Amino acid sequence: MINRVFLIVLDSFGVGELPDAHKYGDEGSNTLKACMSTGILDVPNMKKLGLLNLNGLDLDEKESCPQGAFGRLAERSAGKDTTTGHWEIGGIVSEQPMPTYPNGFPDEILSQFTEKTGRGVLCNRPYSGTQVILDYGDEHLKTGDLIVYTSADSVFQIAAHESIVPPELLYQYCRDARAILTGAHSVGRVIARPFAGDSPNFVRTANRRDFSLLPPKDTILDVLSAHGLDTISVGKIFDIFAGKGIGRFVLTHSNDEGMDAVFKLVKEDFRGLCFVNLVDFDMKYGHRNDPVGYAQALNRFDAQLGQLLPQLRPDDVLMITADHGCDPVTPSTDHSREYIPLLICGDPIRSNVDLGTGNSFGNISATISQLFGFSEFTESFHSYAPNILREEVQK
Repeated sequence: MINRVFLIVLDSFGVGELPDAHKYGDEGSNTLKACMSTGILDVPNMKKLGLLNLNGLDLDEKESCPQGAFGRLAERSAGKDTTTGHWEIGGIVSEQPMPTYPNGFPDEILSQFTEKTGRGVLCNRPYSGTQVILDYGDEHLKTGDLIVYTSADSVFQIAAHESIVPPELLYQYCRDARAILTGAHSVGRVIARPFAGDSPNFVRTANRRDFSLLPPKDTILDVLSAHGLDTISVGKIFDIFAGKGIGRFVLTHSNDEGMDAVFKLVKEDFRGLCFVNLVDFDMKYGHRNDPVGYAQALNRFDAQLGQLLPQLRPDDVLMITADHGCDPVTPSTDHSREYIPLLICGDPIRSNVDLGTGNSFGNISATISQLFGFSEFTESFHSYAPNILREEVQK
């Protein structure tokens, strides 16, 4: 019997362009290979689990006998957004892409927003998150107007200096925007982007919060909860699923905080799913086109993985994956349409099982469901549970 599943999402860690990447302007994207090109990537623990054995990588550094199951998954949903990726991991395929705003948000949205908040709006167009506070930070300090911007993703982002708009007030403005952005304007996420410091040395703080749409259907979190299992989220998982199906959550501000939470939770007695997002890969390195920083962050996670593996119990399963790509060496600073890795290990898991290429991130939910003895999601997606469990565990 499987008692606990730890599902860790390395946010934006793609492993190669999808066949339809050209439709998104992402030809040639490969976040993993971009990190390898730095010459400093050193991830022996993920390598042992089969990371470099994935289809499509064609590397000479393959592991002869990976210690678990390994594969890559294609995204069935339309888009390459955080919400879309996580929802598909959770068992929801988004047939239609969420709305994006390459020309900024329409007056009908901004007029409601300014009326609700009592503040004006600056920028209102796609922008780099670090550049926008440099270009509009001084005017924001003078006027108190909110910096509203978007990206290639389905997001409504609000930046404000913490001395002008305290984080809790900024969160309320985000809730106001979330209530306005409905129907045709149901963006995937409203994001609070607080910053601090003096011009021109403004810096974004760790008080970011995401306010997502409520998932339109039940996810693996709801299913496990309905069966009486624990559902614990770490990082922005709670925000991405709008709390739906989550019994307990731990909000974090960095990869290290996320892994610290995992190290505490692995010592606790619970039965169910611990769903983790490590956001630094995407937020600090992918979007900032910093391949060296990205590789260093992967190295640090891999070292932490080496500490985590011996702490897993005999009835634990660990799954490592991603939600999309964010190639740090392409000219774009946006997400990239890529395959994601899937590494599965633990005492109940057979070694050297090549899962090949799966046709949906939703295979993760089908697998988790069946690992716990349930059948939900197994009709819509492919469960790997029968192929990866040791025979003595299946009996």
